[in-house]
Amino acid sequence: SEEAGKRGTGAAAIFISRNRLAVFDKNSQNIEIRDLANSLTKTLKCPVPGVTDIFWGGASAAGGGGMILMASPAAIILFDVGQNKVVAEMQTPPIKYAIWNAEGSMLAVLSKHTIIITNKTLSTSKWIHETIRIKSGAWDDSGVFVYSTLNHIKYALPEGDSGIIKTLEQPVYLTRVKGKLIHCLDRNAKPKTIPIDPTEYRFKLALVRRNYDEVLHIIRTSNLVGQSIIAYLQKKGYPEIALHFVQDKSTRFDLAIECGNLEVALEMAKAIDKEEAWTRLGQQALKQGNHKIVEVAYQRTKNFDRLSFLYLITGNSEKLGKMAKIAEMRGDNMSRFHNALYLGNAAARVSVLKDVGMYLDPLAYITARTNGLDDLAQEVLEAAGLTAEEVEEFLPNLPSSKLKRPTPVAPTYERNWPTVGGGESYFDKALTSAVTEPAGYSGGFTDSAGAGAAELDEWAEDDLAAGDGALAAEEAEEAWDLGADVGEPEAFVDAVTGDQAEEGAVDVSGGVNEVDLWVRNSPLAADHVAAGSFDTAMQLLSRQVGAVEFEPLKSLFLSTYRSTKMYLPASASLPPIPIHLRRNPENNDPRSILPVQVHTLQSITSGDLKTAYSEFINAHFSESREMFRKILWTLLLVVTSSPKEHEELQKLVILCREYIIALSTEIERRRLAAAQEDQKRQLELAAYFTHCQLQPPHLTLALRLAMSEFSKAKNYPTAATFAQKLLDLKPNQKVVDTCNQVLRHATRNPRDTIALDYDQFVSFDICPASLTPIYAGSPSVDEPLTGARYHPQYAGSVCKVTLITEVGRKVSGLRSTV
Repeated sequence: SEEAGKRGTGAAAIFISRNRLAVFDKNSQNIEIRDLANSLTKTLKCPVPGVTDIFWGGASAAGGGGMILMASPAAIILFDVGQNKVVAEMQTPPIKYAIWNAEGSMLAVLSKHTIIITNKTLSTSKWIHETIRIKSGAWDDSGVFVYSTLNHIKYALPEGDSGIIKTLEQPVYLTRVKGKLIHCLDRNAKPKTIPIDPTEYRFKLALVRRNYDEVLHIIRTSNLVGQSIIAYLQKKGYPEIALHFVQDKSTRFDLAIECGNLEVALEMAKAIDKEEAWTRLGQQALKQGNHKIVEVAYQRTKNFDRLSFLYLITGNSEKLGKMAKIAEMRGDNMSRFHNALYLGNAAARVSVLKDVGMYLDPLAYITARTNGLDDLAQEVLEAAGLTAEEVEEFLPNLPSSKLKRPTPVAPTYERNWPTVGGGESYFDKALTSAVTEPAGYSGGFTDSAGAGAAELDEWAEDDLAAGDGALAAEEAEEAWDLGADVGEPEAFVDAVTGDQAEEGAVDVSGGVNEVDLWVRNSPLAADHVAAGSFDTAMQLLSRQVGAVEFEPLKSLFLSTYRSTKMYLPASASLPPIPIHLRRNPENNDPRSILPVQVHTLQSITSGDLKTAYSEFINAHFSESREMFRKILWTLLLVVTSSPKEHEELQKLVILCREYIIALSTEIERRRLAAAQEDQKRQLELAAYFTHCQLQPPHLTLALRLAMSEFSKAKNYPTAATFAQKLLDLKPNQKVVDTCNQVLRHATRNPRDTIALDYDQFVSFDICPASLTPIYAGSPSVDEPLTGARYHPQYAGSVCKVTLITEVGRKVSGLRSTV
């Protein structure tokens, strides 16, 4: 019938245009293009072996038919049907589903435990890993991918962030996400609708995309609170936005300190009123050059010595003089002496030394004499009951003192230092009602003869001689408000008011650090290491090659980081100027700036590889193995510029793997031989040595060694197989004669003396952990970087070849090209 004529066979079928569909024949690995009458119009061979499924791949930019996605066990391929060519390829775990968004610009690829979000050209990718099996997924209208696991509905942003939307009692299979509703099927295939709250992920999406109008709308209309959203804002570098979600005073203070908002920090410090808060505020204000707030913080913490030093470095002599009088009222001789030094007041220093006691009278006399204060010097002598003639014979000729009062280069007490980015942010302007201006502080200054100076005048008005010292000190305590009940230090807070916003704040836009551009522009671990971003580099290596042990890479990371900069000597008093070395110095586009290539394939093959070969030839097996490992680690930080170079890099990785395994077997064999242990095991290791893929000159040495060891053990038939392999390599005449002799012995002695666990006729790989064979078809697990095969019991252990990767870990694959 007509209906039967339209039937056909295939593993999968998808429409690629209005009247054409592609049918995948899994057995023959062909793609059949058929029309609506099921007539075959074209047959295409899959470009890679082992394709397991096909999915819709979008419209072709060149026209002439659509594109399809081909899934293989290790990658997904974007194939243009019209042009019959591979457009793009991305390494992935085995894929179950490929889901496009409504615009066809973003693709979510789902495997058993991984979601990969990429664009339509597969040129970018963000990985989300789940420990629980992923069931289904669908795109939200806003561009967020929503997916379900066994017990949760979650979301994934295109930038890679993810989170939980809802907890499930039973698994569901999503079909559509619309607004605040999810349409899905339950396990009985019955349709159902689940209400959700998309506020959190829409807020994060708007924040990442810098859609600040949307962010502001969500803040104003939604009850978006919680430690998770605050932590997210801090992580993404938006503590100033987190300020508008927090009411807790301590948390608001911490956030204000983090984002440098001194106004809010001052307000919260007043509310908290603890010494620790004032100390932190003072440190942060000092970093920003806001010495007026530093002044308030030092007053609240009663840090008189630092307050005096602050007045010294800002050139505020008037307040420094008042601090000297306050120190005298407090009876603090050390503080009196410091303030006298800061003021350059030699008479005050003499007075302090006299008041301390008889042990410092000589120092008081010398200070007075060297500073030309003869009257004070005479008073010191009279108090000691001495005359000038009695003292002079014991003192050398005293020169005049050259100690002068330190003077600041430029007095800055009338205004704060200018700050970078002093203007209000978008959110500060839009949400100004959420943060009130701190009472008594407007971010500016008063005239130097303002309230602060007037109050200091009041502190110093009383003559110390007119009243009791203890009473004067008590009055000073009261003036400073240093009693048990700490109130508002109005004198100092008022001194911080003024017109700073108009006079002191300079709106200077800061540039972007070049190393930040390196990290932003490249997905390669090599470039992140060059920028000094070791954390992100380790994360990339963990995802790409399964690296879990990074201690062996420490010296390599540090040397690479140091090699990307030059230092230009500056003035003698200044540090050298760093100059960042670029890979493409002629390109000044910030989106294309990348660091110089520290390690290249050419430098490795012409240097370290030759050294490793030389150590192998000279039988320095441990040194040779370490050198091959060093090469393997260095290859992680090599940047390639073409697919051909990347292929060469992969070949070099395999070469290092083979030599490291080969050298490990020989090192173990020699250890057993030195201990005269287990001859059977020694022979097996010698045989395994010959099965590694070595260079012909090195393989010749391995075969000669095995042939010799087996001949000594009278295992002539097996020794003959090594002799025959040697002859195939066409060695010199001396080796040929030895091989012929072994062959004759094997003819006369057709049986091995020692039975071995070694089958020369079956291909096998050597397990690097146990150094035993894994024959073809036997169960095994692979190491992700080199592809070394291990017995299943070693899954999850650290690889013996690389010493840094985890055996059996699922990864995306080493990436070396931007």
